[in-house]
Amino acid sequence: MKTVGIIPSRFSSSRLPGKPLALIAGKPMIQRVYEQCLKSNLSEVIVATDDERILNTVLNFGGKAMLTSPKHKNGTERIAEIAQNISADYIVNIQGDEPFIEPEQINLLLATLTEPSTQIVTLAKFLDDESLFETPSIVKVVLNLKNEALYFSRSAIPFHQSEDNFGFYKHIGLYGFKKETILELVKLPTTNLEEIESLEQLRWLQNGHKIKVAITQNETISIDTPDDLAKAERFAKAHNLL
Repeated sequence: MKTVGIIPSRFSSSRLPGKPLALIAGKPMIQRVYEQCLKSNLSEVIVATDDERILNTVLNFGGKAMLTSPKHKNGTERIAEIAQNISADYIVNIQGDEPFIEPEQINLLLATLTEPSTQIVTLAKFLDDESLFETPSIVKVVLNLKNEALYFSRSAIPFHQSEDNFGFYKHIGLYGFKKETILELVKLPTTNLEEIESLEQLRWLQNGHKIKVAITQNETISIDTPDDLAKAERFAKAHNLL
């Protein structure tokens, strides 16, 4: 059984150009993501990029990277291009802007992914901070009794009629797929819910795919802006992450 982690990475970013190569305590962000992945149970880790600057950076620190088409609309398409050309049973999509991703989160995902009935799996964390409930950048997910996703939204779901039992599940954008599943998903046309919410996983749900959700207790730190980068720098130094 071969599980391959693929990190989609592109140079362009409207809020933080060159984000993958931004230094955090002296290391490029893409290197920090890559090294965290190596601590997990993944069989192999590959960076998928359309930019030779990122490719060369990864190769220079001893990592594996492959060039992909610049025409891809999202990370899933970029990953699928790599997936169809490598030997693998399972593919894990790791966000390239989470430099402190916990290996335990990847291992939790893998444990669920390798169950026979699982085609797609992602993570969620219980969210009880009321100040974040209405934040559109925090994606919420509602689950059925089998811990399968019913719906993802940037809105606060489910609606609460009272102040009792406040709490939502925050979606964490780490995905695992059976190889044949991800190759099917990229062939699907966009759907209305995907376009309304700007959430690609709604396309999969609308087409009848089931998404298992494993619950993690660990938080993630995503880097989207210069302020996020400054916070990551302080975090790395405070925790002696050299």
